[in-house]
Amino acid sequence: MGFGSHVLLFWLFQFVLLSSMLLKEAEAEQHLYNVTSLRGRKQVSGCNLFQGRWVIDPSYPLYDSSSCPFIDDEFDCLKYGRPDKQYLKYSWQPASCAVPRFDGGDFLRRYRGKRIMFVGDSLSLNMWESLSCMIHASVPNAKTSFVRKETLSSVSFEEYGVTLLLYRTPYVVDIVKQNVGRVLTLNSIEAGKFWKDMDVLIFNSWHWWTHTGKSQPWDYIQDGQTLLKDMDRLEAFYKGMSTWARWVDLNVDPSKTKVFFQGISPTHYKGKEWNSQKKNCLGELEPLSGSTYPGGAPPAASVVNKVLSSITKPVYLLDITTLSQLRKDAHPSTYSGEHSGTDCSHWCLPGLPDTRNQLLYAALTMSWFYTT
Repeated sequence: MGFGSHVLLFWLFQFVLLSSMLLKEAEAEQHLYNVTSLRGRKQVSGCNLFQGRWVIDPSYPLYDSSSCPFIDDEFDCLKYGRPDKQYLKYSWQPASCAVPRFDGGDFLRRYRGKRIMFVGDSLSLNMWESLSCMIHASVPNAKTSFVRKETLSSVSFEEYGVTLLLYRTPYVVDIVKQNVGRVLTLNSIEAGKFWKDMDVLIFNSWHWWTHTGKSQPWDYIQDGQTLLKDMDRLEAFYKGMSTWARWVDLNVDPSKTKVFFQGISPTHYKGKEWNSQKKNCLGELEPLSGSTYPGGAPPAASVVNKVLSSITKPVYLLDITTLSQLRKDAHPSTYSGEHSGTDCSHWCLPGLPDTRNQLLYAALTMSWFYTT
């Protein structure tokens, strides 16, 4: 075999080797996108919507709270006397791309005849009311129907056939009344029958997993066949969310339903986390500058990532934790209706939940967020 043939074989071998490596890399990226979240795909596309900073934007807020009929008093900070208004004037700017401005009319046309459901605790309520207000501001004269109940609530934009639903379930898994009392059952999701056949599902949980004492709505935890008075809350959260992950794999048809998981929503009860002498969020008037939070990620965020990595169906992570941590100024604090104390868990409306919904809108409308 001549010298030329050797050279040809050498380069042919290099081509095959390189092609194999690229194929494996592409398969790994597709796997990461399919089973975990937006995280893999957003980096492949060259745009990470969740890394960036807050910038002053005179065009904000997206609506007037006094004109929205869906806001609870606990989120209506202006109505209950918050004197500063600068917190309303920030928009989220990703480092490597632009977030499309929310267009409620476009949202209604895209999702004509569809049902979008938020599933979770009062932070899901926060998101549901926010999206309802954002759409309402775009079509203020549209006929709506508003049903508010303890477990299942809805806002319908009737001429478009679009319904936004809220299913309240703080733990996602069930709390069952038994002879011993109220039992948090880590391997049971009977409520899942109400979530089937939705067009979009946005799940959220964690806020209630840390509650103890009188604010804890259960007496025992059931882990498989074992009944416990208590257990490590992060471990319980992992087991409960793993049950949810199995529910998704067994019950969701990706050709019909888009599934999102809202990342851990932070609290601001410890000023030292953002290098402040203040006790909590009360009196905070502006976001943290930059794109990192001094206190680091909450431990529950790693649990979410671990659970999402186990799912075979596409689930998209709205990775809002860090961008929310930067908004120490965006809570109701003492401007929370008739609620006592200082609320550094929920968020004023208008406010931060509008940005989360804007990112949800981006995920639903930007073609590169879809798996094929």
